[in-house]
Amino acid sequence: MDPKTLLKKYFGYDSFRPGQEEVILHILAHKDALVLMPTGGGKSICYQIPALMLSGTCLVVSPLLSLMRDQVEALKALGIPAAALNSTNNPAEDYQIRRRCMEGELKLLYLSPERLLAEASMLLQNLQVSFVAIDEAHCISQWGHDFRPEYTELGRLRDMMPDVAIMALTATADKITRKDIIKQLRLRELGEFVSSFDRPNLSLTVKRGFRQRDKLSFIVNFIKARPFDPGIIYCLSRKSTEQVAEALRRQGINAAPYHAGMEPFERNRTQEMFKRDDLLVVCATIAFGMGIDKSNVRWIIHYNMPKSLESYYQEIGRAGRDGAPAETILFYSLSDVIQLKKFCEESGEPDVAFNKLHRMQEYAEASVCRRRILLNYFGEETADDCGNCDVCQDPPERFDGSRFVQMALSAAKRTQEKVGVNTIVEILRGMNSPTIMRHQYNLLPTYGVGRELSVETWQDYLLQMYQMGFLDVIYNENNRAVVTPLGAEVLYGRRQAMLCLRRPEPPREKKPKKKRLNLIIPTLPIFKPQEEEDAELFDALRLMRKDMADKEGVPPYIIFNDKVLHAIATQKPETIDDFREITGIGEYKKRRYGKQITDFISKFYGHG
Repeated sequence: MDPKTLLKKYFGYDSFRPGQEEVILHILAHKDALVLMPTGGGKSICYQIPALMLSGTCLVVSPLLSLMRDQVEALKALGIPAAALNSTNNPAEDYQIRRRCMEGELKLLYLSPERLLAEASMLLQNLQVSFVAIDEAHCISQWGHDFRPEYTELGRLRDMMPDVAIMALTATADKITRKDIIKQLRLRELGEFVSSFDRPNLSLTVKRGFRQRDKLSFIVNFIKARPFDPGIIYCLSRKSTEQVAEALRRQGINAAPYHAGMEPFERNRTQEMFKRDDLLVVCATIAFGMGIDKSNVRWIIHYNMPKSLESYYQEIGRAGRDGAPAETILFYSLSDVIQLKKFCEESGEPDVAFNKLHRMQEYAEASVCRRRILLNYFGEETADDCGNCDVCQDPPERFDGSRFVQMALSAAKRTQEKVGVNTIVEILRGMNSPTIMRHQYNLLPTYGVGRELSVETWQDYLLQMYQMGFLDVIYNENNRAVVTPLGAEVLYGRRQAMLCLRRPEPPREKKPKKKRLNLIIPTLPIFKPQEEEDAELFDALRLMRKDMADKEGVPPYIIFNDKVLHAIATQKPETIDDFREITGIGEYKKRRYGKQITDFISKFYGHG
């Protein structure tokens, strides 16, 4: 079968998402690939479909046992033969899995990096490897936000399997990390596929300066307004996960902590309950993460600021993986920055860690569209605001700042793009700093042209230029500022640049002790289907799905994800023919669940 036929048969979709088909065709030609797609963007289909088409077994490298288990369960639910070799298996199970591979029964075999290298000689001798897919490939790079030493050994695969194609996949890697992945894995005949990082279904909100009790009050109100929606609260420390979970339980919310210091049994129990919707709120450490493939997480709250935009983007990416609307809220305070700076000092790469933290802080303090900042950070330029973040919903006053942008970009160009933003400010302000005098930047035509603006205002406008994609900062080359192609459009007068008027911080006033913050849950836009959804039917289907999942011993989202459930509640199929029209359900699931769903809907409306 061709890729589109397999997509329809197993996954229930009529067409690929942007970029998927190109990756599949490249791998089918036995060429290496680096694939960057956002979490929930369909990376797995890029290797699952060629695995079904090629002879032999695809070896999939995954760093987390729980993630392997989720993905194998999901593939089996689609009727795709898959298994995992890991430490949770007993010897008999491992023997059975190896035998099925040798007989060509399994199309995908999941392994950890260590297990793959340990098993490589056996695998090469006894089974046909179609290609190797390395998930979470950013873990191989010291520049990556989640560097793992065991991943560095994967470069040996090129020697062990010289004729086997390698696909590296990640959702979070900047340009420097991408180059390092290619170098470490020795990828050749390379196809580099970078999809849009945009997740328009995720709303983005930042809350600054909340005291702890006000933060908890907001969270309680937020969760009680969404009593049936699963969500994750990320905290900076193990202690705070336990404190927040306990505070929520005192308010009648069933919440549990999740961190590396817990007993493995208790941690696994919490994770399984969350996956199966028996527990809807988990408070987890940022460093440890959840490591699960749960598609119906409807909200993410960061109780503290993450250490980097890569970490933040990966963590919010765990919401709305099914494509349905999801909310993300980040609480940000000075105390978070102080704590995270301490972590940076203690890290193995303090300079890298400090730069990444600085970018995270800029995002939290932004006065321009937050989605544009995220997209620009990952090398994706856009000239449009998103309309689904707090800045877009309550925009600051803007003005035509093209003249100031041209001044700054011209200064960068006239220094051959060798200096950082602070030196650019010194040039524009006409300052006689040692750097200016040593390099004779005082002789440049742009020297002193921006004296009308204060240092603080220039720094703010340069930050906006970076956030809007007019400037890029190369943090591994002394933070030099370079003009992007989008910035060049402004510099040469082909595009207008609207800047946010700088708002000086108002003086702090002492408030009466009894005065409380007026906590308002944000009203965020939703994406309405063309037909009207029956909310009562959706709730009934959700309960039915939970019952079906409990009987099968799998998480509810393995049966149907929330987006499919919304489609069913909108189209209301009462016949098998109607059910076949639902997008996102493959043939295997249509045969397995079609009659059960249509009978249920008929009875729900009193037609059965």
